[in-house]
Amino acid sequence: MSIRLYKSYTPGTRGRALSSFTEITKNKPEKSLLQKNHRHKGRNNRGIITIRHRGGGHKRRYRLIDFQRNKYNIEATVASIEYDPNRNARIALLHYQDGEKRYILHPMNLNVGDKIISGSGVSLNSGNSLPVGEIPLGTSIHNIELIPNRGGQIVRCAGTSAKILAKEGNYVTLRLPSKEIRLIRKECFATIGEISNNQSFLERSGKAGRTRWLGIRPRVRGSVMNACDHPHGGGEGRAPIGHPHPLTPWGKAALGVQTRDPKKPSNSYILRRRSK
Repeated sequence: MSIRLYKSYTPGTRGRALSSFTEITKNKPEKSLLQKNHRHKGRNNRGIITIRHRGGGHKRRYRLIDFQRNKYNIEATVASIEYDPNRNARIALLHYQDGEKRYILHPMNLNVGDKIISGSGVSLNSGNSLPVGEIPLGTSIHNIELIPNRGGQIVRCAGTSAKILAKEGNYVTLRLPSKEIRLIRKECFATIGEISNNQSFLERSGKAGRTRWLGIRPRVRGSVMNACDHPHGGGEGRAPIGHPHPLTPWGKAALGVQTRDPKKPSNSYILRRRSK
């Protein structure tokens, strides 16, 4: 994957940096793996905005991704590598020997025509899925289960991977992309390799309109709002925030204050917290 840079022909191309899409091998998705995708635009079931700055954007169809990888010991062939508008990672279309088709997250260095497999005791090739208890120390993995048979829930973003640091008893120690170190059960499945499109963090829209196409609405600083809208707002001209430290729009302390529930049951599995 590479980034395409633009010359400043127009204000919109000045500073624009987008994906070159050179790894994409198929433009139209597999129809049997599509479904409607009604996006909630940041609203809850009562229509109240619970996530700000979302709305609009181009219509998308959802690609059904196989996060479980539960077709054990059945070999699959990579048929194509495709774009997914719902995530920054690429997806790969698999054709299984029994005729079924599924999408998975595309690992780096997995090409069209390669064979992959899922199950206990399989080889350690990129794209294969097996229990973390069978993977050697130092191996890069992604799409990791937190609870056996639930499907991969963490390390699913473009260019990310986790490392296996240690094994002891029924648990395996992982270092996640956030530098958090935590334990998971050795029966949990994970996929070998790093997710592709590792330069996605270099992309720059170049203009506000493209950001709106992606469904992201404008955001402004709290200091330019009215006092009724934000704790930093109000005052005459450029007024200071008037508080000992910055606050969120709802009055909670911002910038580095931990918001994770101290009574959360999974806290006992976290050996070292991620950096603030």
